[in-house]
Amino acid sequence: MKAKETQFLLALISFAFTSLVCTALGADLKGRVTTQGIRSAEGIAVYIDSVPGKTFPAPEAHVVVDQSHLAFAPHVVVVQQGTTVEFKNDDHVGHNVYWPAVSHNKKLAHNMGTWPQGLSKPFTFNDVGDVPLLCNVHPEMSGYIFVVPTPYFAVTDKDGTFTIKNVPPGQYTVKTESESSKPTSQPVTVGASAVSVNLTVTK
Repeated sequence: MKAKETQFLLALISFAFTSLVCTALGADLKGRVTTQGIRSAEGIAVYIDSVPGKTFPAPEAHVVVDQSHLAFAPHVVVVQQGTTVEFKNDDHVGHNVYWPAVSHNKKLAHNMGTWPQGLSKPFTFNDVGDVPLLCNVHPEMSGYIFVVPTPYFAVTDKDGTFTIKNVPPGQYTVKTESESSKPTSQPVTVGASAVSVNLTVTK
């Protein structure tokens, strides 16, 4: 085989391998959320609601929500369905964690009780929806957990931007949830390279 033919063949193999790896890993879905009638675009949950033909096992790693300086930290958390959240208390006072409903379903309300500094309690979220976190010891405290059905999600930063990593190629619906805006959705097609999407949420 001639040198040029060998080089061409190697280049073709390299291209095919790179394409296969990119397809297997997926592409990043990047975008920005703009708001109408809402003061901030920060802390908005953005996620892909389903991947046709695929189910996802519950994550083994736990997510931590702290209670520190009389606030839930982070204030907004997005987790995949089946995730266990560890609720910590780093304050010098006792704290309580409860939620009055999951997506307005009061039958899914739960009170985890009250515990002192240095302890934590786990809870596994198996129901998809928004979970408003409250503390009955300190009524000024609030937070949100958004439980979503896929591992493809993000939370917007102060500029409203987000990145969802390694989304497999396909056609999906991107959705948003937040504590102060109406839910939105938008179709998106993801290929082998990064995709951009712009979303608008309203009060």
